[in-house]
Amino acid sequence: MIIKETYTITGAKGRLMLADLTFDKAHRHAPIIIFAHGFKGFKDWGTHNLVAHYFATRGYRFLKFNFSHNGTTPDEPVDFADLIAFSENTFSMELADLDRIIDFACNGTALPRAQSVILMGHSMGGGISIIKTAEDSRVSKLITLAAIAGFGNLWPKSEEAQWKIQGLRYVENKRTGQQMPLKATLLDDLERNPGRLDIITKAEQITQPWLIVHGHDDATVPVSQAKKLKVAQPEAELLIIPKSDHVFNATHPYAEQELPAALQQVCEAVFNFIEK
Repeated sequence: MIIKETYTITGAKGRLMLADLTFDKAHRHAPIIIFAHGFKGFKDWGTHNLVAHYFATRGYRFLKFNFSHNGTTPDEPVDFADLIAFSENTFSMELADLDRIIDFACNGTALPRAQSVILMGHSMGGGISIIKTAEDSRVSKLITLAAIAGFGNLWPKSEEAQWKIQGLRYVENKRTGQQMPLKATLLDDLERNPGRLDIITKAEQITQPWLIVHGHDDATVPVSQAKKLKVAQPEAELLIIPKSDHVFNATHPYAEQELPAALQQVCEAVFNFIEK
């Protein structure tokens, strides 16, 4: 019997993060996969719940969460209802959030304690997961899905000077039509922490098994980013999914009961990887 439990966890700056754990009731002590969503993403986007169910039926606990400053709130987990919080987000805060989520999984307070976790990150969440894996021995395996190879790839370099002058820039959410604000503190974070936030450098330091997955037709994060990560860490496995976009042909909302073929292929490859 597959069930889902919901938790509220304190994240960066005391903001609450909504999280959920999907698992088979008969496997309450199963290994935990932690999923980190990407930029302008959230834990219940599109097919994320179907992916959680896929792994729960195969003997894993699947823990996903909303980063504390992703723009959602515990009361409105699928809407960007708090754009002030979104504007104040930084990469360092996301790393702090992820650390708290791993603490939650491993300390045994609210759920059976995990000795280690399998980390899975999509897009920007993939970049965050690479850094965290290099830093944290509690991560036993890493899977990145359409991950960025550098945070500077999230915006045009030519816009940074004006962004610093104005202190604020906006990014459009094409799905909702919202103009989502980003303070220049995001740039400040990169400048203050150049070593820690260098994804390629951190990729070189990873010793855990790592599967890099990318869609061949990804127009958001080009497949060349995956190849850069593979060069940085030759021991990682690289899987390129043909005829697949940034979200492996998923959509939001997603009304189907079955995963898109490309995402099904991703899940099967991930399952085979973590079963090794």
